Amino acid sequence: MSINQKQAWSNKWLAIKQITRMDKPIGTYLLLWPTFWALWIAADGFPNLHLILVFSLGVFIMRSAGCVINDFADRKVDGKVKRTAHRPLVSGAMTSEQALSLFAFLIGGAIALVLTLSLYTIYLSMIALLLAASYPFMKRYTQLPQVVLGAAFSWGMIMAFAELQGEIPVVAWLLFFANVLWTVAYDTMYAMVDRDDDLKIGVKSTAILFGKHDKRIVGFLQLMTLALLFTVGDILAFGWPFQLTLVLSAGLFCYQQMLIVNRDRDNCFKAFLNNHWVGLIIFVGVYIEYL
Repeated sequence: MSINQKQAWSNKWLAIKQITRMDKPIGTYLLLWPTFWALWIAADGFPNLHLILVFSLGVFIMRSAGCVINDFADRKVDGKVKRTAHRPLVSGAMTSEQALSLFAFLIGGAIALVLTLSLYTIYLSMIALLLAASYPFMKRYTQLPQVVLGAAFSWGMIMAFAELQGEIPVVAWLLFFANVLWTVAYDTMYAMVDRDDDLKIGVKSTAILFGKHDKRIVGFLQLMTLALLFTVGDILAFGWPFQLTLVLSAGLFCYQQMLIVNRDRDNCFKAFLNNHWVGLIIFVGVYIEYL
């Protein structure tokens, strides 16, 4: 292979990493931890290795696919936003056709994983695909795209219960709605970073919808998330380890509120990133409860 060919492959691989956000795993973490909450609870603390691998790989692949279709949907506006101006479809490092081919490849991988599960879970996965593919386009039509994102980020939890228990109990829906509210909260903080640019280009978000009440509403959503998780713990008779994780999460939410108090872009983004620790801490609490 010539030097030019090696450079071309290197550039193409870099474009793939950028468009799938392999170099920015925060989205994978935010999708993975709640899926693990549900997987461990649905399995009474002992999910088998096959399910751990399927759901973990599924999280990575679907998050990557979601990023690809998001960049495709935003390819004509990303160049007008400072944070996204250097994405592959804007810079020319990847064509729209290549992005769609990559999306199809990733979805094919996700389908292959799902086909190892039950027929009930396979049916439910169709909703997951619909949510992942439609979210990026919701920013054109609704002020609540973060709600669609929350449903997309939470549907794996429903699939976990369907696979392990053959039904979707009340606890599953409580976890689902807790995660939807949490997702809307942290993605609103993320949207606060781009709010000025989004207003100029006509992209909608909860950060724009909430306006001057954004911090209060984010705080309310965080409180409701904790309340629903507390209810889950109460139903499952979880003890002090899980309750402690909710207290620690409340402390992290307070820290995030301090970060966004002046709506500074960098601090809003820092607050968004901090949610990785919320998800991890709660998972640790769930895990300990089943030891």
